[in-house]
Amino acid sequence: MKRRHFLTGATALAAIGAAGIVLRPSLPPAAALAADRAPLRMPTLIDTTETGRFEVVAQTGQTDFGGGLSAQTIGFNQSYLGPVVRMKKGPLEARVGNTLPIPVSAHWHGLLVPGEHDGGPHLPVEPGGEWVPDMEIDQSPCTAFFHTHIHGRTARDVYAGLAGAIHVTDGLDDERGLPSTYGVDDLTLLLQDRRFTQDGELAYASSMMDIMHGMTGDTMLINGQLDPVAVVPKSIVRLRLINASNARIYSLFCDDGRPMHLVATDGGYLPVPVALETLRLSPGERAEILVDFSDGRAMTLASDGDPNSGMGGMMGRALGMVDRVTGLRQFPVLPFTVDERLEGSIKRLPDNLGGARPDHDPAKVAATRRFSLDMGMGGGRGMGGMGGGMMGGFSINGRPFEMGVINEEVERGATERWIVTTNMLTHPFHIHGVSFQVVSVNGREPGPEDQGWKDTVLVDGETELLVRFDHPASRDTPFMYHCHILEHEDAGMMGQFTVS
Repeated sequence: MKRRHFLTGATALAAIGAAGIVLRPSLPPAAALAADRAPLRMPTLIDTTETGRFEVVAQTGQTDFGGGLSAQTIGFNQSYLGPVVRMKKGPLEARVGNTLPIPVSAHWHGLLVPGEHDGGPHLPVEPGGEWVPDMEIDQSPCTAFFHTHIHGRTARDVYAGLAGAIHVTDGLDDERGLPSTYGVDDLTLLLQDRRFTQDGELAYASSMMDIMHGMTGDTMLINGQLDPVAVVPKSIVRLRLINASNARIYSLFCDDGRPMHLVATDGGYLPVPVALETLRLSPGERAEILVDFSDGRAMTLASDGDPNSGMGGMMGRALGMVDRVTGLRQFPVLPFTVDERLEGSIKRLPDNLGGARPDHDPAKVAATRRFSLDMGMGGGRGMGGMGGGMMGGFSINGRPFEMGVINEEVERGATERWIVTTNMLTHPFHIHGVSFQVVSVNGREPGPEDQGWKDTVLVDGETELLVRFDHPASRDTPFMYHCHILEHEDAGMMGQFTVS
């Protein structure tokens, strides 16, 4: 059996406790999943906190994923994916080069910078070219994301590897009582599902359903690595989770029932840790959680199936684990084992993270705008905005994206109410250049993962946001708002706005 088929051999039982508590099916023991796996590698860390500058270069290469999988890929500074860039408040010079035969960009997903520095589709770096934005970082500590954002190519090129991670820091995590040793008790995890051909190459979007639902795969990669095991100290460990998948929505949980403590969402820290049994994470969203390994026991971070993929998607079907009550299927994401030789300094949860919940005053709302995330069959633009595409009808408010059309004009410094709706599938909605408050989800209070500062939110029905616009964006370099299922974005579910 090839290692890439590790999902196919597991079996499980669904159980309901005597007290009526629904239990998830038993996943294979973490120790069994971890056997013969290579330790998880962290991305290369570029620390700009002293230099105030960094460089990333888009390049091609051959990536050996292991298990007989070797593929032609692209990445930043390496053959697949890119580094973690650590930055602090103050001036920052970014240098983005391109050695590929296609245009690329570097969208700083989660950074609060002007449109001219945002790296959207109006800021391509042509083959052999370079882009050098002189940015000013002025925002709370957070985990962010960067990826190419060329319209019509975003989905394919992110899938092939053009993405990386960002840490915005203020240097005070030790005072907060948070794990902070990179790669030891502070782990950055880019979650991706991918599909491979029989000869080991990455397979991309071969059917109409791949566009309709977004591209999902049957094989998990963590930081671009197949079948790793995370080796952690006997202490509290911080996991910076980035959903870098094109379309898959994860519902993450610890297979042994231990709690996850949410400490940060997209835009930064919460006031105090919040205990969760399950953490939902849609494409483009980030979350930081604390997991306690002080008991020395192994654990597997697992996920329920993706509701957009139909009964859990390919991984859930391969694994064959079905909850009798919910109908959801589960699959392992990453096993963890404990090595007591590693030093982890944090033994208790912090009492105060120093973060603040959003506090926009609804009475100061300058305008209300409504956005309908629309999709249908035929009659519209295909991938890349070209007529005659496989899928049509991807649009916002009935209008597919056009590079030359400004959809909205916003006043700088204003706070607006944005009401976002969908009546087909669920869609992660991302707004460039802002952090926002999720006010309500289908008329109810948002869940824990939506109560901090956000820039991406999963919309299923109607979601109400309060958004403040502090950074300028011109007609030449506008901000985007779009579905972060990347196939939907490329096919037209995107708009753009100015801030002036």
